[in-house]
Amino acid sequence: MSSSTLTSPEEKLGMETRETTVNSTSRLPSRIPSPLPQLKGRSTLSAVIIVITATSAMIINNANTTAMSIALPTMQKEWNLGPSQLQWPVSAYSLSSGCLYLVLGRLADLYGRKKIFCAGCLMMSVFSLACGFAPNILALDILRAFQGVGAAAAIPAAIGILAHSFPPSRARSLAFATFAAGAPIGAAIGTTAGGVLTQFTSKTWRSSFYLITAVTVLCFVGGLVYFDKDVPSGEVDKRVDWIGVLLVTAGLVLIVFVLGDGEFAPKAWRTPYIIICIVLGIVFLAMFIYWQYHLEKVQATPGAPYSLLTPPPLMKLSLWTRGNGRFSAMMVIAFMTWSAFISWTFWVQLYYQDFEDYTPILVVIRLLPMFVSGIVCNLFVGFMAARVPVVFLLSSGAFCTAIGCLLFAVIDPSTTYWAFGFPASVVAVVGADFVFAAGTLFISRIALPHEQSVAGGLFSTMTQLGTAFGVTVTTIVSNSVSARKNEVGGIVMYRTAQWTAFAFGIVATLVGIVFFRGVGVVGVHVRKDAISRSTNGTDEEKGRSGAEVAVNEKQHVDASVRTSEEDGPETPETIVIEAFADKDRDADKSGVAF
Repeated sequence: MSSSTLTSPEEKLGMETRETTVNSTSRLPSRIPSPLPQLKGRSTLSAVIIVITATSAMIINNANTTAMSIALPTMQKEWNLGPSQLQWPVSAYSLSSGCLYLVLGRLADLYGRKKIFCAGCLMMSVFSLACGFAPNILALDILRAFQGVGAAAAIPAAIGILAHSFPPSRARSLAFATFAAGAPIGAAIGTTAGGVLTQFTSKTWRSSFYLITAVTVLCFVGGLVYFDKDVPSGEVDKRVDWIGVLLVTAGLVLIVFVLGDGEFAPKAWRTPYIIICIVLGIVFLAMFIYWQYHLEKVQATPGAPYSLLTPPPLMKLSLWTRGNGRFSAMMVIAFMTWSAFISWTFWVQLYYQDFEDYTPILVVIRLLPMFVSGIVCNLFVGFMAARVPVVFLLSSGAFCTAIGCLLFAVIDPSTTYWAFGFPASVVAVVGADFVFAAGTLFISRIALPHEQSVAGGLFSTMTQLGTAFGVTVTTIVSNSVSARKNEVGGIVMYRTAQWTAFAFGIVATLVGIVFFRGVGVVGVHVRKDAISRSTNGTDEEKGRSGAEVAVNEKQHVDASVRTSEEDGPETPETIVIEAFADKDRDADKSGVAF
């Protein structure tokens, strides 16, 4: 392995690649180099507050789901809800957020991550408060959907803010690990506070929304005061692909709606409107993919005419091929891990409350080890991301989640909690935490500076889709097996669901082993000279023409990423991210070490 320092995508260019279409008459360069914004020195306190504020958005996002989930039985009694109505306070939030992560991530990259983050927090706070005064289930469902829109704005923007606030270093590893820790912390706060407030306050489940409102307002203020001022996007052409927005949003809404409602429709999956929605959703997504391919091809064509119908693509399809397809593999791992973990969480809560007949507080107590384990896992990733190969984090994490599902798949209700419930709570969360922390670190390195939020939005979209997919498939399988064995509501129902979730975890484990074996680590220590190059750029780089940058962009994203330990010799611990592994690349010819 070469001893030269090789850096991440943003370090390779030492500048952002600014995109614009080419006017057929003026023949302006399609790509114009511009230096990255200077990474100003900041105090430790300021850096900590930035991380806490971004992490708070993740905490709120997860608390919004778990607080609602644990309050569902109380809500069901208050409003006399049926099974089909009961799912929508949770599904409406996931539906709107999952379908808009990509779109709002793109807008954050274009128009300012701080603006989009603060707007998202403000929207969440307003509609969280409104949820606390919802007069009926329909009003609550609508308000929850608007809450989800706020989350879809805040989460991708937060990922982009962290990526730009911290250059590749141990600080970035800690920042992203802390951000990922927001998931178990949020789940813990949502479950604990939701259970306590629902059981012991006069406003029951409504009190949870009042608490979420207060925390979200603090998050909004923190972002407004402490986040760096938005730097103009490196992309000259800031037009939005509204056709792509329409196609992908329509497709995702229909697919997620079907996943949430298919099992509860009058004729289940054979209900006419369910079939129509499935077909239309697939058609819209296929049209979106073709449209993105068309726009990316037009943008790459010299002399292409400037047209209202040829904006930059909402999502470059080439992003999915980065790292010899490892970006796509990471999305699959996130999807399957969340399918397993959220299914485990969903069915464990039902098992404790419906089968064992425990109160919300007793359920919280039994799930507490999961929250502690989650925080420990993220601290481990933060400190060890530059030491432990990413294949270990991904595969061992997903396998631990699979083991958690397996323990409940073979659970004996007559045995003690310590035999099955406790170990399952400890290990089930490991996959979600390892995959989220390692995944966000990986995509922050594989994505270009002006793609950080859209890449983060894609990652979040896959976790939300995995959530809907996992719960739906486990419900279908468990209901089918229970009906066949004539044991509806019995232990067979819960065991079957967990066996299905176990299969999801095993798939994620195998994908991690196959695609990331030999890749190395994702958390890095970067030499000071490398950081200097990434912030200032060399004179040679700054003097390049836009045409030269355009020619070399393919070499830029295909180059191998290897960053040595700070000021140290190469060792087996040296990062070996063959994430962009075209062996016959011409990176040296471009004059840039990557």
